[in-house]
Amino acid sequence: MTTSAAGQPLIPQPPATVTALRQAIVQIAPAALPAFTRELDQAADHSRQASDLAPLQRFIAQWAVYVHIQRQPNLAKELRHWEDTAETGDATQARRAASAIGKILDDAHAALALPPR
Repeated sequence: MTTSAAGQPLIPQPPATVTALRQAIVQIAPAALPAFTRELDQAADHSRQASDLAPLQRFIAQWAVYVHIQRQPNLAKELRHWEDTAETGDATQARRAASAIGKILDDAHAALALPPR
């Protein structure tokens, strides 16, 4: 991931569309593109099978939050720190990490005006 000057986002937040999110991921987190494509295929399959757009809507919301976080290097670094702590820490550290991760995700949902997780 490239860094930004003065803690500014690497790119503007893209619209919550598959195409715009894919383009953003290519720019800021290209290693995530295979997961994006795999999860898009799964969401599309589930939507077709159920004749329901909810799986695609959840996919778009999830990846909009991912882009929101990853386009901000300091926030992405903080999230990775808490994820690592959750995996390697003791029970108390894991609870604290889970709380911090939840706050980061809740703040991202709020910033994007998405329904709470």
